[in-house]
Amino acid sequence: MQAALSGYFTIWSVIGVGWVAAQFRVIDEAGRRVLSKVAFSVASPVLLFTLVARADLRHLFSTTLVVSALAIVGAIAAYLIIARVFFGPLRAPARVIGTLCSAYTNAGNLGLPVAAYVLGDMTWMAPILLIQIGLLQPAALALLDASAASDTGNKLSWQRYLSLPFRNPLTVGTLAGLLVNAAGIPVPELLWTPASMLGAVAVPAMLLAFGVSLRLDPLPGRGPHAPELLVVSLIKVLLHPALAYVLATLVFDLPLPQVLAVTVIAALPTAQNIYLIAGRYQVSPLLARDAIFVSTLASIPVVIAASTWLR
Repeated sequence: MQAALSGYFTIWSVIGVGWVAAQFRVIDEAGRRVLSKVAFSVASPVLLFTLVARADLRHLFSTTLVVSALAIVGAIAAYLIIARVFFGPLRAPARVIGTLCSAYTNAGNLGLPVAAYVLGDMTWMAPILLIQIGLLQPAALALLDASAASDTGNKLSWQRYLSLPFRNPLTVGTLAGLLVNAAGIPVPELLWTPASMLGAVAVPAMLLAFGVSLRLDPLPGRGPHAPELLVVSLIKVLLHPALAYVLATLVFDLPLPQVLAVTVIAALPTAQNIYLIAGRYQVSPLLARDAIFVSTLASIPVVIAASTWLR
């Protein structure tokens, strides 16, 4: 419990610094955009490369990978059905952001410390990282890129559609790390050290930009996106971990440590980089921001209860 609380405290401390910096006009809206661009285009791809390049492949391709993937599919299906029934037709980009808010877990800056101190091994995050940054994220970014091209009147050939995931810096960093890991390509320390420094910029930049947004933009939960915010938050914090638990116990009969791992990981809140993606494409940025805010607060008792009960 102490480890989980420590991880949450660290995150909210940095977000608080961003809020204070905006309050005293140290960082304005232009500065927030710069932070987001640096995190999205420079630091995050390098961070993903370093994480995947040294991940444990035994965890990457274990049964927990299947359980986590099916739980994500279930969360996505629940969101799409509920959104279609209660919110009516929306443009595809908005649905993409809502889907990511419902099913994309904070496996990085919160998941890694939780895995280290609650689960006892950071490599438990490897399967969810592989699913999200290797499959879910490229698919979402390709849809957003295709929609952006359509809005500007550009027609994409099928070759360009297929290449869209590989044109995004986050996807490139992920695939490069997986290639290095799978092929056993050694990365010289001369290159690894600056890569680690650049990657270390990603999370603080994300959190600072998030804190600035909390100060400069409307308060969380205000606006027409409030009903959808409630839906994505409930799916992410309650339904997603429930699906993971049921699949792990009743379908795959996993050992208790693996049940604990997939349940706690699924209970983690929406990832901060969803706000970066929403801001980059100017699609539902307030929904993404508020989903991160609400799910991060709501996930605290869920993660603590799951880790205590299943342990």
